[in-house]
Formats: sequence, C-alpha cells, structure tokens
Amino acid sequence: MLKKLIATCAILITVSGTASAKDLPDFTELAEKQGPAVVNISITQVMHGNAEGNVPFPGMPDDPALGEFLRRFGIPGMPGQGNGNGAPQQDYKSQSLGSGFIISSDGYILTNAHVVNEADEVLVKLFDKREFKAKIIGSDRRTDVALIKIDASNLPKVTIGDPNQLKVGEWVAAIGSPFGLENTMTAGIVSAKGRALPQENFVPFIQTDVAINPGNSGGPLFNLRGEVVGINSQIYSRSGGSMGLSFSIPIDVAIDVSNQLKASGKVTRGWLGIGIQEITKDLADSFGMKSTNGALVAGVEKGAPAEKGGLEAGDVIVKFDGKPVLTSSDLPRIVGATKPGKTVPVEVLRKGSAKTLNITVGEAPSEKDGVAPAPKGSAKPEVNRLGLVLRDLTPVQKRKLNGKNGLLVVDAQGAAAQAGIRRGDIVLGLNNTEVQSLEQFNKQLAAVASGKTVALLVQRDDNTLYVPLKLATDK
Repeated sequence: MLKKLIATCAILITVSGTASAKDLPDFTELAEKQGPAVVNISITQVMHGNAEGNVPFPGMPDDPALGEFLRRFGIPGMPGQGNGNGAPQQDYKSQSLGSGFIISSDGYILTNAHVVNEADEVLVKLFDKREFKAKIIGSDRRTDVALIKIDASNLPKVTIGDPNQLKVGEWVAAIGSPFGLENTMTAGIVSAKGRALPQENFVPFIQTDVAINPGNSGGPLFNLRGEVVGINSQIYSRSGGSMGLSFSIPIDVAIDVSNQLKASGKVTRGWLGIGIQEITKDLADSFGMKSTNGALVAGVEKGAPAEKGGLEAGDVIVKFDGKPVLTSSDLPRIVGATKPGKTVPVEVLRKGSAKTLNITVGEAPSEKDGVAPAPKGSAKPEVNRLGLVLRDLTPVQKRKLNGKNGLLVVDAQGAAAQAGIRRGDIVLGLNNTEVQSLEQFNKQLAAVASGKTVALLVQRDDNTLYVPLKLATDK
C-alpha cells in the first residue's frame, strides 16, 4: 500500500512539474532577435584634481560600474581633497558604464540622462563588437531620458510597444550591461504601474522585480512580444545591487522626449504655477469631501497661468483637459504633456461646489521665483486650541507675500508641533477661508466643534501646504 502511494505521488509530481514548465515563458527568441539592438555605453569624464585623492573612499578601485552607480546619485568623485601626501593636483579620467538601445537604423540611441550627463566622451559598443564615438543630441533631467547618435547605418533596431497595455503580473525582461557584462538578460514581472517617486513628477514609473544593477541604466525593458515598453532607470537598494525593486520609464514618455530633443535639442512642458499636495482622509473630512480623489491646490504663484485662469488655493483639481486626476501625482504629468499656449478646461471642487475654469497653459520655466520667509516675531499671545501662538504680519512681511494677509507662527506646541508646523511658518488660511486678521481667525476657530478636523494652509519659504489638525475633544 505504501509503495503504491509513493508511486502515485511520484506520478503527480512529474505531471505537475511538466505542466508548470509549459506555463513558464521562453525568452530565447526575444534574446536572439532583440539582443543585437542593445548597446553598451562607456562614458569618460575628465575630473579635476589628483586621481587618488578623488576616489570616494580610500582604497576603492576605479570601477566603471561603480562609477555609473555613483553618477546616478550625483557623486562622480570627491574632488578637491588632494591625496594627503602633498602630491600636486592634476586632471584624470573617470569612467562609468551604462546601456542603451537603437531606435532607428541610422544610429539614434536612447539611454538615461544620468548616464551621459557631463560626459566628455561617449563610446558605444555594438553587439557585433564595433565601437563608435557618440554625439549627445540632448538630454532631459526631469524624465532622465537622453538621445545620442552614432555615425552608422543599417543597424538593428528595437520595436516600440505600448506600455499602457502592460498588466501587473505580466512577464517582462531587461537586456543591458550590469557591471560591464554585456548583453545580460534578466526577467521578472510587472510589480506596479504609474508609480510616483520622490522628485520625479513627470514620470509614471513601471515597477518590476527584474534584476537591475549598475550598468543596466538606460537599457530596454521588453514585453514577451519583444517590444520595448520602458527604459530601466532606477533601483531601490540598500546594498547597491538588485533587491527586486526596479523602476522603468514608460517608452511613450521617452519617445515623446526624444522627438523633442531631436527636433530642438530641448524639451518644453506645460506649466500652471501652482503647488499641490495629496488629499488625505483628514483633509477630505475638513473640506467636506466624500473621496480623496484629486489634487489639492496648496498655493498659486502670482502672475502664473493658474492665477490668470482663476485657480485658487483650496481648489481640488479633479479633471484637466478632460483627463481625470485621481491623485496629486497625476497632475504634473498631465500638465507637463500639454502644449504651452493651449487653453484647456480644468474641473475643480471649490468649497464643495463643482466649477470649470478655462486656463491657458504656460511654458515651464527653468527656475521659479519664491517668496522669502518671514522674519521671526516678538509678540507672545496665548496658545490657541491648535497649540499655536500667532500674530499678525507686519507691513514689510505682507509685501513679501505680494500683499496677502497671514499670521506668523511665533510658537508651535502640541498637535500643531506634531503635525510639523514650526516657528516662522505663516498661516494663510483655515478651511478654505483666507486669513484676514488674527481676530477673524480666532473667531472662525472658536466656531469649530471639538473633535473636528480643520485644514490650515501654511507657507514655509516658497512652499505652501495644507496641514490637517484635529481639535481636542472637550472633557
């Protein structure tokens, strides 16, 4: 009986194993057909100072793959330190590695901006071992996309896919040069789509668990049909190597950028001139909203397209040019992709009522003028129900706010301090009502029932933010 049971289990295991093997994807054809269109990129940068003294850590070798990793974080070296033994400073060459892929047979190649930025020489090695010096056509730091060109023809090129058709759980594969190991393929699945990363407002990243390491940057991400759906750009890692958290730029975003770089050498984006933030449950409650969908306008720049179009702090943008805005991270991408000069309908919720504004989109400036922080006050009124000590602004401080009213935070305690409000901040509004004076603010605050959540519009330096605060329940 036992022998029969063991034999039955063996058959089941064999059958199960055979079925599982049939379900697994086969990447061999993808590697054979698409591998020749992937290139290795070697970057040389002339550094100023003694080479030994500019190694980031003593005794660390000059490793091109490590150089690519450090370059991603803006650390090409540690210049200006000398070598500690009195040796004269001199120029030396620093090298780093990356990947790229050919998008046209006449030599145009896509890669990451961080791979080629500040490079003095870009060398491209093809699948057939030929090497070419490349010209940087243009790069865009905001999306981390760069377009380079080599003088060659009849080159193999990739097929561009549609990243919008990707599904979470779908198999994908990367080809690149991790640590200089050319044409290395790794595979995994799509972990998430539309991922927003800190300070990367213009890219809805594709998150995968594909093994991406230093040297893979700029290489292609393929679907099982052999189409490029993304550019491998970033990893989350505590060790410097792959930890199963990799992020790729959707190829449609990259192609749009590359087309602009090819046409004019730069990228133009739409711009509103507002500060936005995510809507939390507490903020939604304080505004009387039924959901947390939309982008909350925390501030509007004076003279910006948003102000001219009638947008106000406290508005919640729910649609822009017919496109739904579900989270605050959706808005920069939608606005950025809008052609400057175009007038678009913007649907907002203002104090609980729906409103449609027609706004002419401006062109994003390279730098924005901010509002200087207010000086510290000397008045010491009593602590209010929020744990704040406030006072009216001086005429000079008001001028710095373009004539707006506000209240200077002299001190923050209790719930206010825990929420991050600190001395020197300026309170501009309470629950969608602009501050007129300390007296008016106190009257409005006194009318709020205990246990309710209020939303304070707070300015710090040139940034504004809504901060939800819950009033303590009376005992």
